[in-house]
Parts: sequence; C-alpha cells; structure tokens
Amino acid sequence: MGSLVTLSEERQRAMQEKSRHFALARRKGIFLPAAPLFIRFLLYCGGLLPLVSACDNPPKHTASSTTDSRQDLFPEKTKIKYAKGFSVEYRGNYKVVNILNHFEDQVDTLRYLLVPKGITPPPQYADAQVIQIPVRQMVGLSSMHVALADFMDAPGVLVGLGNLKYVSSERVRKRIAAGQVKEVGNGGDLNEELLITLQPDLVMATGSPDAKFSRYNTLIGAGIPVLLNSEWLETTPLGRAEWVKLMAVLLNKEALVNQKFGDLEKEYHRLAALTQKAQFKPSIITGMPFKGTWSVPDGDSYMARFLKDAAATYHWANVQGKGSLHLDFERVAPVALQADFWLNVGYVDSKEDILGKDVRFKDFRPFKQESIYNNNKRVNDIGSNDYWESGAVNPHLILADLIKILHPELLPRHELVYYKQLR
Repeated sequence: MGSLVTLSEERQRAMQEKSRHFALARRKGIFLPAAPLFIRFLLYCGGLLPLVSACDNPPKHTASSTTDSRQDLFPEKTKIKYAKGFSVEYRGNYKVVNILNHFEDQVDTLRYLLVPKGITPPPQYADAQVIQIPVRQMVGLSSMHVALADFMDAPGVLVGLGNLKYVSSERVRKRIAAGQVKEVGNGGDLNEELLITLQPDLVMATGSPDAKFSRYNTLIGAGIPVLLNSEWLETTPLGRAEWVKLMAVLLNKEALVNQKFGDLEKEYHRLAALTQKAQFKPSIITGMPFKGTWSVPDGDSYMARFLKDAAATYHWANVQGKGSLHLDFERVAPVALQADFWLNVGYVDSKEDILGKDVRFKDFRPFKQESIYNNNKRVNDIGSNDYWESGAVNPHLILADLIKILHPELLPRHELVYYKQLR
C-alpha cells in the first residue's frame, strides 16, 4: 500500500476524477455513504487487488453503457390511460417516472430515473432518484404493493414488508413462512437499520398528505431509492388498478401488464355497460361509525365511481373530494333509514354483530330487509381481507359483485367473490 503515497501526478488526477464521479453517484443514491471514504473509493475502483490498474485506466463507456437516446432497449412499452397520479416516459435506454406527491394543499412531482444496470444515468436529471432496473429485490410498505407484485407474477421480488400479519397472497405467505420476507415496520416504527442491511433495489412507500417525504432521507442517503405509491387518490377503479403498470415498468414486464390489464379493462367496461339497462337505481349507504365518526366516500373517490358504474344512487355523490367525508350518526341516519342496501359494514359478520355496535341500527331499512352486504368474504385465517389486496387490482370482480347485489337479473350466473350477505 506504500505505493499509494508516491502516486504520479497522472494517477493523482485519475483518483480525483474517480472521487468526483463517486460524489456524483452518491448524490444520485447509488452507493452507501456509511463506509469510510477510502474504502468506498477502493470499492468503486473494483476492489483491493486491481486497485492500480483500475485507477490508472478508468473504464471507457461503450455505446451500450451510455445514455444514447437513439438506442431503444424497451421495445415493449405501456401507456397510462386512467391513472392521474403518475406518468411514464421512455427515453431510449432509460425510463422517466413522475409521481405526484400530495402534501397538505400542495402537490409536487417526484421524479425517478429507471436505468438498466450498466447504463450511466443521464446528467440532466440531477434531482431525480435513480432506480436500477429490472428491480430484483423490493420492500413494500402496503398490502397494495403485495397485490402489485402478485398481479405481475413476481411475488419473489418482495424481500420485506411493513407488516407480515395482514397478507392474503398465498405465494407471498409461503415466502414469509420460509423466512424470505422480513418485517420492516412502517411510519414512525420503520426499521431503517434493517432496511439498510437488506439493501433492496427499492422501497415502495404509500403517499400520504400527513407524512412528509423527508422522513425517508436516511434511506435515500444510504443509496436506497424510495418511491411513493398514491393509488388511493385515484378517482376511478381503473385508475387505481392501473398502478400495476408502475410495477411493470420497474420489472421490465410491459408486455405482461398490457395483456393482463387490457383483459380486466375490457371486462370492466363490459360490466359497466350492462348497468345502462337497469330500470331502477337502488339507494345505498356504506360503512359504520367508528368512535362516533361515520366515514363515507367522497363524491370524487374511486369508491363513489364503483357505485355509479354499478347504477346505484349515492347520497353524497356530488361532494367534492377523493377520500372520505367524516359525518356524525345524526347526519347519516336519515339516509340509512330509507336506503335499499347497506354495504361495507366493517368488522362484523352478522346482524347480531351489528346490533352489538349500536341498537339503533335495527331501524335502518337494509337491516329490516336483510339487504346488508359486507366486503369480507375473503378474510383468511390470520385476519387479512383480500378485498384490500387483490381487489385493488381486480376492479372488474368488485364491480361484478356490486351488480350482482344491486341488479341480480343482469348477472344471474355470477358468484360473489369479495362480498357476502349478512343475516
């Protein structure tokens, strides 16, 4: 190692150039900053043994390792038709993903460069996080992320989840049982030390107006890209489900997602067209109060769109908003007393369970007529409700269930998938 002290000016310039490249790579989140600078430099040059030759002769990028936009490494592409929360651009040999980040009353754009291994990231995106594709190992912090991986026939990409308790996918549960998926926590309980040890290619988090993106700065500084998924803000079921295309561009599986999403898209439109024949649009209420507050879907939410496409009459359909409207019992009760159906009633399995929550529910018309349907038919032995997992990427099945409930004559052969009647 003594030769390092007496390096020629030429070698010194080479080392300075390497250090400059490393600093640029570090800003883009490619290398771990935790190691001492000298060790990181040795790693960058290729290890201890080839140190001198690697530093004397910096590798020259060939045409296949540069960001030449004339190259097209992605002959299979996908287009975003319904989702409003993200976009995908193909730039020859890399992809650009833009995600709208909602925080309080402001919306900004998070940009990501999806770059194949061995390709140099383009310099004009200094503010973007770099994700090497195809992603081989990913941590998901939501059940939606399990659904995305499962839909893309890639459950093996998941090496960590926020919570291992509520998982419906049989393939992912087998990986959990085999110790191949770690629990990393979420929110304030996020285990950053474990995540840095895992060194996944990507952490997929859930965008929320109550959580600043800066909470992930430690992970990003450690070279682990963090990508936000805000599918719950979509205003249509197809828009929400289309976030599977985000997973597809990360995995280079555009051909598969085009085929699978195309099939469910056609089926959803076919079912929605059926309800145009409905002569009657039954009125519905949804949910149940929790700690004195009754949350019902806002008029611009994807759930309200489900009800519209199922030819239902929804009292709050004209309320602006993409989330939930929080009401007290007295404001919902007059609607519930006259409603034809009661849907999505939470953690109950019978009318008796409902009365256990509040005896006043017995006066509701759906209670008297036994027209209460809950979306908990697919709750497994560990309490995970698959409606919130696979249902998110199978909106055509949910719509079919709703049509069967509200207009059984339109789908006489359909068997309920996610819903069941409470008696």
